[in-house]
Amino acid sequence: MSVVKEFLLLKRDLGGLIILFIMPLVLVITVTLIQDSTFKTISDTKIPILLVDNDKGSVSKTVFDNLEKSNLFSVVTQIDNKAITEEVAKEAVYKGKFQLAIVIPKNLSVDLQAKIDQNVAKIVSSMGLTDSTATAAPSEIIKEKEVKLYFDPAVQMSFKNAVMNAIDKMISQIETKSIYTTFQNQLGEGTASFEQKSFITFKEIIPRINNKEIRPNSVQHNVPAWTLFAIFFIVIPLSINIVKEKSQGTFVRLLTNPVSNLIVIIGKTITYSAICMIQFYMMVAVAIFLFPHIGLPPLNIEGHLFLMSVVALFSGFAAIGFGILLGTVASTQEQSAPFGATSVLILAAVGGVWVPVFAMPKIMQIIAKSSPMNWGLEAFYDVLLRNVSLLEIIPKISLLFLFFIITTSIALFYDKKKRTV
Repeated sequence: MSVVKEFLLLKRDLGGLIILFIMPLVLVITVTLIQDSTFKTISDTKIPILLVDNDKGSVSKTVFDNLEKSNLFSVVTQIDNKAITEEVAKEAVYKGKFQLAIVIPKNLSVDLQAKIDQNVAKIVSSMGLTDSTATAAPSEIIKEKEVKLYFDPAVQMSFKNAVMNAIDKMISQIETKSIYTTFQNQLGEGTASFEQKSFITFKEIIPRINNKEIRPNSVQHNVPAWTLFAIFFIVIPLSINIVKEKSQGTFVRLLTNPVSNLIVIIGKTITYSAICMIQFYMMVAVAIFLFPHIGLPPLNIEGHLFLMSVVALFSGFAAIGFGILLGTVASTQEQSAPFGATSVLILAAVGGVWVPVFAMPKIMQIIAKSSPMNWGLEAFYDVLLRNVSLLEIIPKISLLFLFFIITTSIALFYDKKKRTV
């Protein structure tokens, strides 16, 4: 009957039901679409950037050609049919009209070739391959050149690093090609042939299951993360219902029944565990059946559904324990609702739902290990991405269940202590 009572309370609270079921679905669809479209923007849609060419030489032409050939950028060299100056480019970027401006300095091609000629001449001379009777001309001092990059202040650091690495690699390839060409000219009128292809390359080794490559995508990361967020969001309606029972006198009437408070807690646990599992299966169903129709990859749960259900169940236990504790301690709905929402957001932020734990400062990485959301998220990742067995996720789901036991025990002790006083 305690379970029936909880279901009746939820049935009469339409707004609470919307929060519990509809909002998580909207959240996971929206966030996954945004992140997936972000990846597509980086790879498929070209970003317009400004190029200020003060060099007018071979290097600037190579930079322009390479940027045009890339899948990342479309190069803009004129604004209103006028050549762009450094000041115009700087102002346009700092006002947010463009994300990036590249300024190539004057005489870059000429000075680069002159510097390479000097260095090659020194090497060839030290090897005794030049005329010993010729008097060496004094070397002209050639100053280093700077390719300036102006970024929109709102651009993320990861974008800046990616662009700077790409341009640095491009310039290095240009220098290397020039060095090889100069050596070739010095050593025999073009008879020597140098292979300019990179000798060292990188290859990603992708894990395989049943001879199939397992490539993680935005769906595999977002569905577990936002499912956990939705599960923990039951803290709000659960704590509010407990506060309502206290303020309306329902809880006092329950205590007059010949049952302990533990029975009431078990009733709430069973009811909200069922709610959590319904949330979980709704999220999974949306990820499998709806995502392919809106341009997202479907969630592959082949062989994982049982273990994912286990993780969802124990994550629900942890959320229920936290909600019971909050509802027991809070005196009014004005206390429980804002605190519940804020605490869930903090647990999500600390637990790695929004920002990966490895990207956090060291102190935050340590704090993240204390978040029940982090335990649940890592357990989901272990099952879905790392293909582990039940035995390997027992430590994490044990922590979730221990969190439930501790919070529920504190709530029972606090309630008993308060009533005896």
